[in-house]
Amino acid sequence: MQKIRVLVVDDHTIVRDGICALLSLAGDLDIVGEATNGSEALEKVGELLPDVVLMDISMPVMGGLEATRRICKDFPKTKVLVLTQYDDKEYFFPVIESGASGFISKAAASSELAAGIRSVNRGDSYLSPSVTRLLVEDYQTTARQRSSQDPYKQLTRREREVFKLLAEGHSTQEIAEILVITPKTVDGHKTNLMAKLGVHNRIDLVKYALRKGVINI
Repeated sequence: MQKIRVLVVDDHTIVRDGICALLSLAGDLDIVGEATNGSEALEKVGELLPDVVLMDISMPVMGGLEATRRICKDFPKTKVLVLTQYDDKEYFFPVIESGASGFISKAAASSELAAGIRSVNRGDSYLSPSVTRLLVEDYQTTARQRSSQDPYKQLTRREREVFKLLAEGHSTQEIAEILVITPKTVDGHKTNLMAKLGVHNRIDLVKYALRKGVINI
């Protein structure tokens, strides 16, 4: 069985030693080298051509993000798995934009670390569970914000009824008869809903209704 060749990059000797000790327990991984910063990592990649680089972010001389960008550009066959103590989106998105194939926390178990290396070596992406949870929470928050900002969702039930009938082409008098309310009340709802939706005439109102699927052609 051909082993996966791994280069470990971290500026703390004790951290590198610990990582190498953990990975040495996996029979399919081969630690071919170590580097203390991004600049040294670039040299080692050119010299050793590892399959996977396990890359720290915060390092002197050259940081992990810049080193990752250069490795992914100059050595596309070498995959980069970023290993960091920072578990938040402030760091995650720049890491992915740099070209890294994965993002894993230093708090991860050795089995997860080995699994991440195997995954990116196969050409897949790998995110540690804590990062995946972060992204799900971020997406849900964004979705809620978008939903709360949707003008249509701010309409009352009656305003939606008036909106639909207006879009269907009914007159103020017809809407009043359908909903059993006065024409003056219809006009009040019409004024309010058009202000909420930011539309200024019947044509814009119909276009909006079509986009929202309130009516169909």
